[in-house]
Amino acid sequence: LSAGEAAYIEPAACAWHAVDRGQISPGDSVVICGVGNIGLCMLQIAKMQGAGQLIALDTKDYRLDLAKQFGADTVINVIDEDAVARVRALTAGYGCDVYIEASGNPAGVTQGLAMIRKLGTFVEFSVFNEPVTLNWTLIGDTKELTIHGSHLGPYCYPKTIAAIADGSLAVAPLLAEAYPVTAFHEAMAASLSGGVLKTILVPV
Repeated sequence: LSAGEAAYIEPAACAWHAVDRGQISPGDSVVICGVGNIGLCMLQIAKMQGAGQLIALDTKDYRLDLAKQFGADTVINVIDEDAVARVRALTAGYGCDVYIEASGNPAGVTQGLAMIRKLGTFVEFSVFNEPVTLNWTLIGDTKELTIHGSHLGPYCYPKTIAAIADGSLAVAPLLAEAYPVTAFHEAMAASLSGGVLKTILVPV
């Protein structure tokens, strides 16, 4: 593996664990909310696990363009569209089978609970900077949902490394320029400029 590909092992293993927690069945409609570095890995892994309809949500078009390249059947910019209405329309009014929240935005939680079908599976991966308020009746009485949390990448490193090595999990397209350690400030500026998913520092 290149240095850049190796740098993706840990986040991609976390992504794999989150998708495993979703317990995707072949043909399931799966929504990935937030397709940054880890969300784009989740999308590819969900495809490997047999997702029938794969839907990506984000606020940034360049990320949604990448999601399309990586196999998303539908991409939705949640600023421009009513994502809940669109997902329901795509699923004959039922809602998605599996919803994986990877945006870190509280709206991603309430949106997911609204668009997931009855008896669906919700996976919470994100870390939030503020408490999230939601209607718990949706989880129990209204929809009888299965809720899973996901943290780190237990037992996922061997298959993640193998998938990156054989190209079935493509991470190279997510990498921006590699910088020497001495160019730390330039690398940080590039990362903060927008439009870049992962910038790496390489020892020289």
